[in-house]
Amino acid sequence: AAKALAEDWFNRGAILEALDAEAAQEAYEQALAANPCHPGAATNLGRLLHEGGQLDAAERVYRTGLAACGSDALLHYNLGILLEDMGRVDEAMQAYERALSDDAGMADCHYNLARLYEAQGRTREAIRHLARYRRLAGEEQG
Repeated sequence: AAKALAEDWFNRGAILEALDAEAAQEAYEQALAANPCHPGAATNLGRLLHEGGQLDAAERVYRTGLAACGSDALLHYNLGILLEDMGRVDEAMQAYERALSDDAGMADCHYNLARLYEAQGRTREAIRHLARYRRLAGEEQG
């Protein structure tokens, strides 16, 4: 019953996002209260908090989601974006690497890592991730 309730709240949040971000946020919080391991609710709630400038709260949501659910590529990826925005580049890179260890097919994640490796002068790693990004992006278009 808790999982069904969480899914109902999650679906409500997804519908509300276009209309009322605050109501959507509350719906995702309700979903996580019903089922702490709901990666979709954690991902969306964290993203809304991040977009709203509540960076510490977003980080808490992502990390709590990962603790509750175990590793999740999208949670790690979003955490990486957040950490990068917070200027915590090394932690961001670790989060991106964790995302790719869960799902090597995340093109945007390869792109972000390529960019960060390039900024650090780590050309070999940058080229490797950029090549993987281009291969994946080409598959998505084809």
